Amino acid sequence: MGAFGGRHDDRLAEFQEFASTAGPWLFRTALLLTGGDWYQAEDLVQTALARAFASWGRVRRADSRDAYVRTVLVRVHLSQRRLRRSTERPVEAVPDSALDVHGDPALRVALLAALAQLSPKDRAVLVLRY
Repeated sequence: MGAFGGRHDDRLAEFQEFASTAGPWLFRTALLLTGGDWYQAEDLVQTALARAFASWGRVRRADSRDAYVRTVLVRVHLSQRRLRRSTERPVEAVPDSALDVHGDPALRVALLAALAQLSPKDRAVLVLRY
């Protein structure tokens, strides 16, 4: 018996089984919702499963656990989109400072060419590091 008793352990095992079988189709759904953004889809699934775990008593009594968690997934996605959209501010033109690499167009072309030769993973590491 675990630290919280047999009943807690049973619920935890039941949720883990549900999460392991639901994870792949939830991820596919999240991937479609996010327009193919792998990392955002993973975050979306993790958040939806965390919310499902927090209210597992209600989820397990639902007529369809899959439909319940799919609804949670979609609502989390819509909520995140609303939050992101509220922080974006449209501008007429992109500021020159965002395009300029210290005022040297040749350096910019060389930098972009060098970045294009890297794998996507290596490019992400460099971009995030610098």
